[in-house]
Amino acid sequence: MFEIKSKEVFAADIKAFKVDAPQIAANAKPGQFLVVLQGERSERVPLTIADFDRKAGTVTIVFQEVGKSTYEIGRMEAGDRFMNVIGPLGRPTEIEGVKKAVCVGGGIGVAPIYPIARGLKEHGAHVTSIIGARCKDLLIFRGLMEAVSDEIIVTTDDGSCGRKALVTEPLKELLEKRAGEIGLVMAIGPGIMMKFVAATTKPFGVKTMVSLNAIMVDATGMCGACRCEVGGQTKFSCVDGPDFDAHKVDFDLLMARQRMYLEEEKRALDLYLEQTGGRRHAR
Repeated sequence: MFEIKSKEVFAADIKAFKVDAPQIAANAKPGQFLVVLQGERSERVPLTIADFDRKAGTVTIVFQEVGKSTYEIGRMEAGDRFMNVIGPLGRPTEIEGVKKAVCVGGGIGVAPIYPIARGLKEHGAHVTSIIGARCKDLLIFRGLMEAVSDEIIVTTDDGSCGRKALVTEPLKELLEKRAGEIGLVMAIGPGIMMKFVAATTKPFGVKTMVSLNAIMVDATGMCGACRCEVGGQTKFSCVDGPDFDAHKVDFDLLMARQRMYLEEEKRALDLYLEQTGGRRHAR
């Protein structure tokens, strides 16, 4: 059993758990993910590893409560245990040999881009980070990102923290000044954000990678649920990714597949809340 050592609440529906998982922590690398199973009859939930501490034997996961399963997980507290945690899964982010990188994180995507920025910094890269959220209250991991970045740019949609802008605006300005110097742009966030990051970097010819948060079931490449189209070929984000060349990803197909079960998720959560007397978070 995998004990939750600590819980942090970033917003009403955004939580972070530090979980005791020594073997996963010992082998985890930036960009990889894991699957949590709350109980014997629970859904398998894939979550990117937001941090790992090899000495303490812990891994950190950050998630947003969207459907019934993540809502149930969000009710767990420090001292509770997951029945199983599987990982690390997926291919690690390629960070060696990069001299200058820009890490772009949007919304909850700031959490999984943190270990990538840290890994780049540890391998000697100059790291510029651009992190954004809808508002100040939804901006997460800012202090951690500052600690591993040579420079950091903060944006919010409403201007409540940092610059009032989308992350693509300062990214374009950086590229106009230093495109020839930047060896990698890494972006994690909502599909629409990653799509426009790719569109921003493409004219400059800068290598751009994204981490795809596709729907997964078994997370081992057997079910095919996480298939995506990259360069005209079908790929499985769980075993071929989750990192892919942003300029080759069919983002429209990705986002369409992400929306496939929204109604089912809503009905399942509504039924669960009706049965338990819980309340849906205001968005």
